[in-house]
Amino acid sequence: MTRSPSPRPRHRPATTVAAAVLAAALLAALTACSSDAPADAPAASGQSAEQRNDSGDKPSKFFDRTEYERQLKLAGQTPRGPAAKPWEQMLEPEMADTVRYRKKGDDDVDLCFSNAGVFNPWRQVGLKNMKAEAELHDEIDDFTVLDAQGKDDKQISDIQELAGNKDCDALIVSPNTTATLTPAVKEACGKLPVIVFDRGVETDCAVTFINPIGGYGYGAVAADFLVDKVKPKGKILALRISPGVDVLETRWSAAKLAFDKSELDVVDVKFTDGDPAKTKSVVSDAISRHGSIDGVWMDSGATAVAAVEAFEDSGADVPPITGEDQQDFLETWKDKKLTAIAPTYPTFQWRTPVIAALRILKGEQVPKEWKLPQPTVTQGNLDDYLQDGMPPLHYAMCGCQRLPGFPGDWGGKK
Repeated sequence: MTRSPSPRPRHRPATTVAAAVLAAALLAALTACSSDAPADAPAASGQSAEQRNDSGDKPSKFFDRTEYERQLKLAGQTPRGPAAKPWEQMLEPEMADTVRYRKKGDDDVDLCFSNAGVFNPWRQVGLKNMKAEAELHDEIDDFTVLDAQGKDDKQISDIQELAGNKDCDALIVSPNTTATLTPAVKEACGKLPVIVFDRGVETDCAVTFINPIGGYGYGAVAADFLVDKVKPKGKILALRISPGVDVLETRWSAAKLAFDKSELDVVDVKFTDGDPAKTKSVVSDAISRHGSIDGVWMDSGATAVAAVEAFEDSGADVPPITGEDQQDFLETWKDKKLTAIAPTYPTFQWRTPVIAALRILKGEQVPKEWKLPQPTVTQGNLDDYLQDGMPPLHYAMCGCQRLPGFPGDWGGKK
């Protein structure tokens, strides 16, 4: 049973996430931090010289063709691992030896986690998953979580504190930003085994780096869906949250390449700040100026429901649209019989670092880069992911349905 180490109490997630905080949480996360979701790869990877213009219609400086091609290839691979546990699966792994980290004796395990923060619903659901995964393992005696609150300086201090704590057998890190957190992670690697997940850093000193396929895979899935569903010369509206965010930029880069090869006409690329009201205004304006919109691509599905409502308010049919595995969109999709798809950046990835840490401390091999699958919600499997009674900001791809406390601890009805 996990107990709270002294003097810091164990951080416990709230049981619900209020829908009213969606816009503020997303905007704060995406403008104050590097990403509202994991980065695709360390920032040190090769980058294109192309720059994004103010309308967002060119590939960003984050575009890396080699990584783009790699992610599209991974999307077509069959992962290794248990079919019912995608958080334990791995894509084209190169295994790392961990014998030197094997914990001697039968002592209980003390895990430590430096978290960038819980500043948006995706991260809130993820932390619930991680806490619940830790509860499954009796060998975990203490699980210490320090929350950096989206601040680099606090996370540097947190990592130093945890790495210097002799009671920490392994350290999990979800970096707030890439470059700034790199020195702290490198220093920690010299003291104990480090597991990095969610966002990368500019060092490979961690025993393993855990993340799903990535933003290129996400953006391509959504764009390919519209290329297939929208008639040639159809008008596409691309809705983006904020410029300069690596995972969102890579999503758009992949989508733009797909659209450029198609016969579709991307008539507008607009930023919404993750604000439902602004999203509705942007969509309504596009309908008014262009007469009709035949498809909507989104780099994040958080305001997808607002986009749907804008079409309805304008008296227009809702065209094929992309969203995400957020509960409110999945419910709207089913209730209104939309033509839709939901690529994901699954929150089940928050379970994997705990599993990886325990394997490392047993001296078992883990992938040097643990690439997880990135499932897509389609019309064919929508009912498999949509669960009645969950709150609007719940993420269906949580892999949490059999975890202790579900659904109540995730804000759902029992």
